[in-house]
Amino acid sequence: MNNISNSDPTLAEIAAEFLVSLPQEDRATAQEKVYKFIRWLGLHRKVNELSPLDIASYAEQITSSETKPVKSFLAYIRHRGLCEANLAVHLRVKKTSHKTVASSQQNSGVRATLSAQGYAKLEAELADLKSQRSNVTQELRRAADDKDFRENAPLQAAREHKSHLEGRIQELESTLKSAAVIDKGQDTARIKIGDTIMLYDPLSGKQLHYTLVDPREANPSQGMISIASPVGKTLLDKEMGQTIEVTAPAGVFAYRVEDIQHEIP
Repeated sequence: MNNISNSDPTLAEIAAEFLVSLPQEDRATAQEKVYKFIRWLGLHRKVNELSPLDIASYAEQITSSETKPVKSFLAYIRHRGLCEANLAVHLRVKKTSHKTVASSQQNSGVRATLSAQGYAKLEAELADLKSQRSNVTQELRRAADDKDFRENAPLQAAREHKSHLEGRIQELESTLKSAAVIDKGQDTARIKIGDTIMLYDPLSGKQLHYTLVDPREANPSQGMISIASPVGKTLLDKEMGQTIEVTAPAGVFAYRVEDIQHEIP
């Protein structure tokens, strides 16, 4: 049964509807993976705003064991007629060797290179998250008052919320402590970290806006993409008017650089 009357729902709304449609025994596992996916994209992002590159970029963040629930969710979105494209085909996880995993773990300690604006945003996010600590603790205590832990979904959600909050706080503190703020003294027409780019997709006719940032500054829900992502790596050093080709696990996508806005120092 379709519960959402709004023809333009958010990811959070359609995710809730999707999870309710699942058998009880599958719901808990799917909930964890689906909510991780929509948090990465932005809970309040509209479903019709999703692009193949969003899905391909997310595929780089996960393991193959996480794909099944997310693919089912994307198939549900298409079945509901909320997206013409079959986005599920773009969720392809690359095989990684032990050497690649080890290299990734080593790089996790590499010093971040942030834009001045990005540094300020991360500082503001850290302050906001720290201010939420007491509320999250109270939320956890209220949920724990229900002694029936077998079906205590609020308790599970509160624990997950607290874990995510504390993890993000630690990540931000570590990043800001060692971060280097990029020098904006260079005046160049070429795309560099910190710039905001408008791309034109000839297939869909849509315009896409991205700001290139360090991987630890990335926030897809705000259009801030990592310079290590397929789009980010391709855009660096390009100029206005150029057509770029982005290679993702599901194929090659072409976009034209329509505008470049350099960050003001």
